Amino acid sequence: MQNLTQDIKNHSFKPVYLLYGDEAFLKNSYKNQMRTAISGDDTMNYNYFEGKGLDLNELISLADTMPFFSEKRLIMVEDSGFFKGASDELVAYLPQMPDTTCIIFVESEVDKRSRMFKKVKEIGYAAEMARQDFAQLSRWAGGILAREGKKITGRTMELLLNMTGDDMENIRMELEKLVSFTMGRDVITDEDVEAICTVRVTNKIFDMVTAIVNRQTKKAMDLYEDLLTLKEPPMRIMFLIARQFNQILQVKELMAKGMDKGAIASRIKVPPFVAGKMMPQAKTFTREQILSCVTQCVEAEEAVKTGRLNDRMAVELLITRKF
Repeated sequence: MQNLTQDIKNHSFKPVYLLYGDEAFLKNSYKNQMRTAISGDDTMNYNYFEGKGLDLNELISLADTMPFFSEKRLIMVEDSGFFKGASDELVAYLPQMPDTTCIIFVESEVDKRSRMFKKVKEIGYAAEMARQDFAQLSRWAGGILAREGKKITGRTMELLLNMTGDDMENIRMELEKLVSFTMGRDVITDEDVEAICTVRVTNKIFDMVTAIVNRQTKKAMDLYEDLLTLKEPPMRIMFLIARQFNQILQVKELMAKGMDKGAIASRIKVPPFVAGKMMPQAKTFTREQILSCVTQCVEAEEAVKTGRLNDRMAVELLITRKF
């Protein structure tokens, strides 16, 4: 991402860019910065495409069109699927594209083995917008608060990120609430965070898995009902349960290698406090039991996909099953 920042600063742009990864906030932020830097308010030399099934001939024709009273023509393409499926014609065209055109691809799904991905890396720049770790999020959130004249301790920041999760857009919204809530005060406290911040779905999933691990079936089912009330789809809940058990398995294997909380957090890319919570869970089960949990999650998903169970019933059976 430093390369993107440098290109924007120097106003020197490569012919093609790819912004991809799980962190939507960063993708949108850099997409907007790039558009402002390249074309500003110019709509005549800016074209936008979204979704699969794009007309390649139209795209190439526009890319070949000289900009009108401007240095660059900018073409923005989102979620095209070009980096998952075959796009040989576009791969062959990109090196021939006039230097007056810049194309920015913003993609949710990318196959790094694809010819398209390799070509963009060769002649342009591919920037992965991954989820940020605890230290990065702390610095970023602390910077936002500092610009608003607010101070926050490391302990309170940990509490905040524990409640918000690692989604940067969600953190940004919670920070705005905190700034408004503490108007007239400089320091943000634990009490402020607990009073105003919304607990993320992933935190409820964590509590649910803890209840499952501790054989607290009623508590796990109550948390499941809470998530359904929040309009959370059962299949997403199942996915998050499976992901949680996968992470517990990784934690257990890393603990067996003698790694401490900090090292484990760094390896599996979660905040240290999250790793610290998963370590007791990992101790509760044997490796084989955790593998069995993961397998049962896969089997539950398969039962839904094949029509043997509806999604809600599948998750209920998964929660009440004896692991």
